[in-house]
Amino acid sequence: MALIKRISALLVAAVIFSAPVVTTVVSLQSAPAAAQTPAPDAAKPAEAAPSPAAAMTAPVAAPAAASEGLGMKAIWDKADMVAKFVLFILIVMSMGSWYILIVKFFEQRRLMKESKAATETFWNAGSLSQGMSTLHEDSAFRFIAEGGLKATERHSGLMGDVDFNTWVTMSIQRATDNVNSRLGDGLAFLATVGSTSPFVGLFGTVWGIYHALVAIGQSGQSSLDKVAGPIGESLIMTAIGLAVAVPAVLSYNWLIRRNKTAMEQVRAFSSDLHSVLMSQGNKAK
Repeated sequence: MALIKRISALLVAAVIFSAPVVTTVVSLQSAPAAAQTPAPDAAKPAEAAPSPAAAMTAPVAAPAAASEGLGMKAIWDKADMVAKFVLFILIVMSMGSWYILIVKFFEQRRLMKESKAATETFWNAGSLSQGMSTLHEDSAFRFIAEGGLKATERHSGLMGDVDFNTWVTMSIQRATDNVNSRLGDGLAFLATVGSTSPFVGLFGTVWGIYHALVAIGQSGQSSLDKVAGPIGESLIMTAIGLAVAVPAVLSYNWLIRRNKTAMEQVRAFSSDLHSVLMSQGNKAK
């Protein structure tokens, strides 16, 4: 069941990531075509007006010819192996960031629901064993309660020399730290993507500009219309890097804040559980 949820989250991440790519393709196929349409020269004398047939075909043919070498497909076809590898890394980073965001959101949401359920059912039970039976088997709160209960049962042998309060506190703290560690899974990836993806995109831009300038120098055509296209296509890599970094940074900060809220509830449960176990231990003595 968990595998199905993660596959669904990955598919949703792929759909979310494809949205900015489609927007970029549409903008690249429309805006540059209009930008490369030559403006009329006011200094030249007026010439004979074109025929109606030529006037109707000229505006359509110019944008088509201008946009023929633009767009993501054209960038991919012109790119070498290094540029394609950089773009592939950025795509993987983006999809991984969205996947982690979706998965961690549902994990945090589930933990908060478990906290509410523990407050309503666990503390109203007649004993710890009955209280744990009211919690889900995969619940983090049941995991902590089982750790504390097992600590009281195993306080014998060599462990019997350890103070009971210290032994129970250590056991509950270990379980709590385990839950905190699981909540933090994947956040390091988001931090890495947020800090490195702009530089990965910048590397792709520098690499593309270098090859574009070399190609322009070899062709001997250094006019503005020949330079603007390849340079503009190379700058798209930086834009893609920023589009990958910004959601990763925002997701990281948002998940960290939600983790803090969730762990406050977990620690409150651990503290109450410790008090109950200590009171039962004193009664047993």
